[in-house]
Amino acid sequence: MTTVHTTMDTPVGELTLVAGDGALTAIYFRSHKGLPDASTFGERSDADFAEAKRQLTEYFAGERTGFDLPLNPKGDTFQLKVWELLRKIPYGQTRTYGELARELGDPRLAQAVGSANGRNPISIVVPCHRVVGADGSLVGYAGGIERKRFLLELEEPAEATAARLF
Repeated sequence: MTTVHTTMDTPVGELTLVAGDGALTAIYFRSHKGLPDASTFGERSDADFAEAKRQLTEYFAGERTGFDLPLNPKGDTFQLKVWELLRKIPYGQTRTYGELARELGDPRLAQAVGSANGRNPISIVVPCHRVVGADGSLVGYAGGIERKRFLLELEEPAEATAARLF
C-alpha cells in the first residue's frame, strides 16, 4: 500500500490527512493523543486529498452534515464494528458509550467501546466526538476536550443554540 499525506488548516487547528491506495486511513490533530510517528505518513501529496479537503471545509463552514469519502481505517474486528457505529450517529446528536455497547449486544462492553472510540484513526469524518459520558459530560477525546466541545457546538441545531441564549 502506498501511503501519502497532506495537511490543512481548520478552525480546530492543523489536521494531517493520511491515505493509502485512494482511501482515507487517518486524520490527526497536531497534538493528537497517540499520534504515530510522521515517518509513517508517507510522501506529501496535496493532489490526492482535494475531495477530502473540500468536504472538511464544507463541514467546518456548516454546509455539510455527512461525509462521502472512501475510508480504510486500520483496527481489529471489534474496533471496526465500533467505528462503523460511530458513522451512524446522526449529525448534531450524541450517544453514550453504554448506548453503543447495547447496540453491539452487550451493555458490559461500555469500557471496550470507549477504548475503541479513543483509537479511532479518522477523527471528525468518523465522528468519535459525538460520544459522551453516561451523564452527558464531555469525556475522552484524542484531540482534546476543547476540540470536542467545538465540534459538538458546530453541529448543534440552531434552535438549541437560540434556547441557550435566552
